[in-house]
Amino acid sequence: MEQLIVDTKGNLDVADNSFSPVVKAFAVFFSYLFHPILLIVWISLYLIYYNSFIFTGTEAFDKLKIFLSIFSTNIFIPLVTVLLLKGLGFIQSIQLRTQKERIIPYVACITFFFWSYYVSRQLQYPFELRAFLLSLFIAASASLLLNNYMKVSMHAVGAGGLTALFIMLLFANKIDDSASLLLSFFIAGIICTSRFIASDHKAKEIYTGFAAGFVIQMISWFIAI
Repeated sequence: MEQLIVDTKGNLDVADNSFSPVVKAFAVFFSYLFHPILLIVWISLYLIYYNSFIFTGTEAFDKLKIFLSIFSTNIFIPLVTVLLLKGLGFIQSIQLRTQKERIIPYVACITFFFWSYYVSRQLQYPFELRAFLLSLFIAASASLLLNNYMKVSMHAVGAGGLTALFIMLLFANKIDDSASLLLSFFIAGIICTSRFIASDHKAKEIYTGFAAGFVIQMISWFIAI
């Protein structure tokens, strides 16, 4: 069953209510589990701890320092920034439902992500991790530009970047097993499907986000070489 809703620009749109509450609940759960910020955590943990090629010979304490550096700059500080913006009334929802609300968080993330990538270069993190951190900076910058034209899905951008990253790891012989590659594809599919079900994004905003994330990760990989 469909019903008319008012979108973020004040125009009438059609909302699809054909999904059951259980399906929507799962879609919301996976949307939170693989939120773009949390996706940075999962990918970083994989690259630092699970992948047996990238950090070979690195001491456990050094791995922890690298992870905490990424976590503080790319996850903790951006989350605090969004909460402060909400508390000060600059945004109405931490879910950033409108294009206008996304501008300041994008600018903040661009700054934090660039700093994280800069530190990774100075400290000579493994190439694969540097390429991933560079993709975050470029993706945030591209999302800010795309935000002028559409409310591009940040989840889909992350899903596209995830897919491209694991494909590049495969071609670089830096992946442990086919299960990791298949799991990345499965997660990317879950993310995009969940956004179709649980968000107010239009199809073009999800497709554009996925394509942008995929291309940006590929470009970042070759720039970081």
